[in-house]
Amino acid sequence: MKTKDEIAKALATCGYIADAELATAISLMQLLRRPLLLEGEAGVGKTEVAKALAGVHATELIRLQCYEGLDQSSALYEWNYQRQLLAIQAHHGADADTIEDQIFSEKYLLQRPLLAAIRQEKPPVLLIDEIDRADDEFEAFLLELLSDFQVSIPELGTITAASIPHVVLTSNGTRELSDALRRRCLYHYVDYPDVDREARIIMARIDGASASLSLQIAQMVQGVRKEDLRKVPGVAETLDWAAALVGLDIRDLHDLPEVVHEALMCLLKTKEDRARMTREVIDRLLGKVA
Repeated sequence: MKTKDEIAKALATCGYIADAELATAISLMQLLRRPLLLEGEAGVGKTEVAKALAGVHATELIRLQCYEGLDQSSALYEWNYQRQLLAIQAHHGADADTIEDQIFSEKYLLQRPLLAAIRQEKPPVLLIDEIDRADDEFEAFLLELLSDFQVSIPELGTITAASIPHVVLTSNGTRELSDALRRRCLYHYVDYPDVDREARIIMARIDGASASLSLQIAQMVQGVRKEDLRKVPGVAETLDWAAALVGLDIRDLHDLPEVVHEALMCLLKTKEDRARMTREVIDRLLGKVA
């Protein structure tokens, strides 16, 4: 088992700067072989954790994007009905049992993310993204899979996991998850990073971002987040803004405040927020930046 410091260093090599609590959560996830539920605001880097984990383990990332109305067939498997129909027509006149054995075989099975994840020889990282967007029925189905890591396909029988995947679930908190799901997972709340960690994230992800500029950007974003905004910018928006500033050859935020203001479209994603962040507000926030 790797220590939290070793895990943090391994994640950093894949471009993810983790705090001590997240590194501990991942360490326990691997020790106990339990799913890890990451909850937090959109854009704080929950999905990136799974991507970095796949890089650390040099394994495949299999992603299930959840949405309202997601059902078992879309997440687990379904049959290729068009090819089955063609096979039936091609074997016209053959014995019905023979045709059935042929069309309900692996050849006609379409694997969806959950089935694909448990059939990998090398444990993949299974990302179940935005589980809070799925409905209660799908969540109940998911409980059985996460408990036994096996699935029953009536035509083929029970398929047990060839390996246990590293499971990461994310939630933006748009609805309350069931106690049953929470009990089966380890839990970590992913918050906005502090100034120092966000500056390190910028330097790790944006080529050409100097230490001084990265710190200024992180300080500025921290100030923006304290304003009365409809949508608080996440780390993803910070990286977009940093990339824009580097691309515009900004080396110090104080040099060209008008350009800094114009580039805020990378941070602010609603008309109301753009209106609130006037030039006077930007100048006030810039005054607090080192």
